[in-house]
Amino acid sequence: MNFVEKKTDPSMEVRDVLLDYTLNYLLDQPQDVLSYTIDFFRRLQGRKTVVVPNEATGRNPSTSSSSSSEGPAPRNRNERRRCVFAETYDPEDDDDEDYEKVVHPKTKKQRAWLSKELKHIFLFRALDAKHIEEVLDAMFFKGVKSGDVIIKQGEDGDNFYIIEKGVYNVYVTSRPGERATLIKTYDEKGSFGELSLLYNQPRYATIIAETEGTLWGMERMAFKRIVLKATYLKRKMYEKFLADVPLLQKLSQYDLMNLADALVPMTFKPNDIIIKEGDKPDGMYFVEEGVVKIAVLDDYGEYAPINLIENGGYFGEMALITDKPRAASAFAVGDVKVAFLDLDAFNRLLGSLIGEMEEHFESYAEVRTNALNESRSHNEFS
Repeated sequence: MNFVEKKTDPSMEVRDVLLDYTLNYLLDQPQDVLSYTIDFFRRLQGRKTVVVPNEATGRNPSTSSSSSSEGPAPRNRNERRRCVFAETYDPEDDDDEDYEKVVHPKTKKQRAWLSKELKHIFLFRALDAKHIEEVLDAMFFKGVKSGDVIIKQGEDGDNFYIIEKGVYNVYVTSRPGERATLIKTYDEKGSFGELSLLYNQPRYATIIAETEGTLWGMERMAFKRIVLKATYLKRKMYEKFLADVPLLQKLSQYDLMNLADALVPMTFKPNDIIIKEGDKPDGMYFVEEGVVKIAVLDDYGEYAPINLIENGGYFGEMALITDKPRAASAFAVGDVKVAFLDLDAFNRLLGSLIGEMEEHFESYAEVRTNALNESRSHNEFS
């Protein structure tokens, strides 16, 4: 393969939007693909804020330097490959009894490192603890030498990879026989290979190790089964719950599904602190099960309760809207299960509801003041 110098770098935001579209398409399986695609991007364009976390880092694309090397699916449908790409996966028809779980042994240190990396990868960020464990079990170690071809443009997509060590160059050719263009270099971090697996398409680029290194891979069907089934199950779990949340009644079914995909389940034990007064806000919470106590610190360093949030309620939104530190703390009253929505997803999905949320600010300020006054009076006369 002949190489030329780097000329361009694929848009990270475009790539992550395509990932978002692909997951929705594979789960919804629309009959009219063209209409579905047009509707998806029209809705995306209609949102006031479109901020999609970069897959390799989990951060805003504008501040991230890492992205996947694989581009969008080929425009010509006749380019679709058969063989392994004829495989289909329907999460609704998947029976756990027919699935032979893949487990590749790892040390505690390796599992801890992989677990940390997965939190920053777009496709895995919303997986619950059970599915993260499945991902960790399924990943295998791969040592590479300088010059090794990790994936080759036009070949079957077999694995998804996370970089642990090493430098890897990404090359693309427009036509067979043409010189390959270096479009990107991964330097000791990043992940790649997922687009071919999701799209059932050949590899869109060639990736070659420039140095010795180590990778962690996940086989094609294990990757699709865990990612797609986990997303499908989470969507089904949250659809009914979200439909019963009063704040979300104005959202369309489409927006509710996107919200369900973005939520991250969390559990807390009695008296656990969910958010702490004065902390920088990172997201908001919806209460699925249990009760959450909202309290503020008084002049004596004690917590004065101001509200109890039950099933279907939410909290933590005020700091996101005002862009100020948390104005109160939240504690679990008994066992609590919540659904967490991070800041980027909040801006992307709930921007249209900010006005409705702001209507509660004045009453909240009054309740907060009354709670502090009551606490002050209690301490003065005790």
